[in-house]
Amino acid sequence: MQQSFGKTADGKYAGLFILKNSRGTQAEITNYGASLVRFLYKDKNGILQDLVLGYDNVSGYEKGDVFFGSTVGRVANRIGEGRFKLGDITYELTRNDGPNSLHGGRDYYGKRIWDVIDETDSSVTFHLFSPDKDQGYPGNLHISVKYTLSEEDALTLDYTAESDKDTPLSLTNHSYFNLAGHDSGSILSQIAVIHADKVTEIDQNLVPNGKFVSVEGTPMDFRNGKPFGQDIGEDYYLLKMGKGYDHNFVITGGGYREAASLFCPETGIEMHVFTDLPGIQVYTSNFLDHEPGKGGAIYQFRGAACFETQFFPNAINQENFPGAVLKAGETFRSRTCYAFSK
Repeated sequence: MQQSFGKTADGKYAGLFILKNSRGTQAEITNYGASLVRFLYKDKNGILQDLVLGYDNVSGYEKGDVFFGSTVGRVANRIGEGRFKLGDITYELTRNDGPNSLHGGRDYYGKRIWDVIDETDSSVTFHLFSPDKDQGYPGNLHISVKYTLSEEDALTLDYTAESDKDTPLSLTNHSYFNLAGHDSGSILSQIAVIHADKVTEIDQNLVPNGKFVSVEGTPMDFRNGKPFGQDIGEDYYLLKMGKGYDHNFVITGGGYREAASLFCPETGIEMHVFTDLPGIQVYTSNFLDHEPGKGGAIYQFRGAACFETQFFPNAINQENFPGAVLKAGETFRSRTCYAFSK
């Protein structure tokens, strides 16, 4: 089902696509940024909770700069110094995060109207054409992302991309989750599990330097589960650099597997994150500050957590990092799933 989500400042129509299942679970996605706007799910008391942060209409997404729910590319996360070399050519990108290029530079995919190429009762598929030199990257790139809501309360995102030139590519979704409800405040009491034995080490600009750090004996160890707030204030260099958790965890195993989970004791809601990608950026909203959101909510510091499945940040500049380049003529496919239960 589709309804109006308003018009952009330049008069373009934005739609809101509503997916429902028989249990009453509902996902609402806009073609502005192919962004997840709402995820409605019943808690242990049967109360319908909206579990993602967002805005009431398209104008909020135009004004906002924190990537609520958006599809991020051409390369998610940070590219150090805003440049990379591919073949014999050095490409310069927009620097929008100190010296780095973050989430594609200033001309975000999340700030564009995507085409709707397929819609059913349980799914909607968006397409974006990103021309050669868009954001500074080589290649005419076609991207699609399909959102599917299952009867088992799982929201699956299937990504596909093709380019006519070799190009760096790392797509992700930037939803901010709070399993107590989008307007409920801090997520520090919610319990996270991250299936990772190590993280990519970062420099002073939060860019991975090619090295790995074991989580053993550090505040980065979530293998057995713990509240986000348990160790977030520890005097540990990676936490101090990120102002909390804002790090790429190296997911154990290969293929499609569980990367992380989150549990809220207050609502009894649990979310499991599955992916076939090697990394997941876990971010505790350390730079969120009085952001006006849905229904008059004001989102605060550490009011949500992001679970951004991805190739390792700055992979194009690190030879030992996997999956940095989509080859011309090849098809990229990837799947991420957020599965809910109670």
